[in-house]
Amino acid sequence: MLARLLMLLVAGYLGATAATAQSAPPTRIRGTIAGLEGQVLTVATREGPKADIVLNDPLTVMTVKKVELSDIKPGSYVGIATRTGSAGELLALEVLVFPEAMRGAGEGHYPWDLEPGSMMTNGTVTGAVEANTGRELGISFKNGSNKIVVPPGVPIVTFAPAERADLRAGAPIFCIATKNAEGKLAASRITVGKDGVAPPM
Repeated sequence: MLARLLMLLVAGYLGATAATAQSAPPTRIRGTIAGLEGQVLTVATREGPKADIVLNDPLTVMTVKKVELSDIKPGSYVGIATRTGSAGELLALEVLVFPEAMRGAGEGHYPWDLEPGSMMTNGTVTGAVEANTGRELGISFKNGSNKIVVPPGVPIVTFAPAERADLRAGAPIFCIATKNAEGKLAASRITVGKDGVAPPM
């Protein structure tokens, strides 16, 4: 079941990436669920306004669970949102450890919108060393590499399966939505927080 969900997530993630290259960029939505009526999920976005999202069929619902920094080994495939530190170093805002089935998803280093000026690096861990402000991970990706410091307390998570029933009012969510034929925001995948762990990306 988990493998099937992850493959659906991979297909959707890569499909959204391809769509970005061909049309307007998808909309990343972060916030908390205000309600669910039929196929329409209403989200109170972090920016303030509410957004109505049409849930496509089939729908993949995932959650995230905490993992330890020590669980990240050379060869792990990760996605890390970063800000630039005072000395020009890349400081992690969050770390997502991808399941093996999602290796290669979104590979590269590119702008992200977790906070103003943030970047995203998706790639393979080549090594880890202790740094003054945390643990430094070497990340390799197509045509490049980065060194990223992961300070103490940064959220570190991986994907886990969830169900439509987990889309409850008050739950935190992250999703990538695109305009459907009717001009409405629609999504095929929702990442919802459970057990006190919110999607940090």
